[in-house]
Amino acid sequence: MFIYLNGSIIKQEDARISPFDHGYIYGLGLFETLRVYDGHPFLLDDHLMRLRQSLVEMKIEFKFTKEGIEEILRDTLNANQLKDAYIRFNVSAGEGEIGLQVETYTKPTIIVFAKPIPPFVQEKQMVLLQTLRNTPEGTFRLKSHHFLNNIYAKREIGPDPSKEGIFLTKEGYLSEGITSNLFWIKNNTFYTPSLETGILNGITRQYLIKVMETLGYAVSEGLFTPNDLIKSDEIFVTNSIQEIVPINQLGDVDFPGSNGIHTKRLQLLYGEHRKTLWSRNEL
Repeated sequence: MFIYLNGSIIKQEDARISPFDHGYIYGLGLFETLRVYDGHPFLLDDHLMRLRQSLVEMKIEFKFTKEGIEEILRDTLNANQLKDAYIRFNVSAGEGEIGLQVETYTKPTIIVFAKPIPPFVQEKQMVLLQTLRNTPEGTFRLKSHHFLNNIYAKREIGPDPSKEGIFLTKEGYLSEGITSNLFWIKNNTFYTPSLETGILNGITRQYLIKVMETLGYAVSEGLFTPNDLIKSDEIFVTNSIQEIVPINQLGDVDFPGSNGIHTKRLQLLYGEHRKTLWSRNEL
């Protein structure tokens, strides 16, 4: 694999970062994951908007343009001979002294990974986790290097790719999957946990809420319990890499999975949009 590192395309085995990078020693780093379809980075504008907001929150100064990011992506894709790819765009704080820094970081470490899309299961079984969702480090959850809670949850359910674990908050409310956002539908209304539960406001989550509203569905964001989920008609989880993944079982209860009418409708629209849309605001 070739990666982009601070202005250069290099072989992965040649990559070096400083042991004093605060992204490494204090977890001060952010990343965006997105998919490229036939050379088109789906919803890139939305990913970059979230990245800008998160950089301000973490006090990391990284000035960029959309055109500059597109060039980085093209160079990284070309080096790996890819047109369809999984992209991880990583920004860590950069070098600093040992100790907690309050000043803005002005020389971040930029790394971009591009790899082929791995095979995914078409539908999953849902597991309610015993591991509780931790609260965000700040006022809202960043897509940051702080991933130990997710790792604990993944260890709980094991490596089976056909299972997705769902976190509950300490109050017992549904929040999100280990690497996904959660949706379900009941009587033509879509439901999804509120940001109040501390979930990541996923880019695919935001896009799908916009799509649902455009199609005329009611969308309810709130505080919900597992009982609400059990009584639903269809369930699915979402993220930018796996797209929309239907759920076929929760505990002893079966669900339509990939045969769900509303889920299939959203998947069809997703397929129509993914090679053209830069932002959900184009809908």
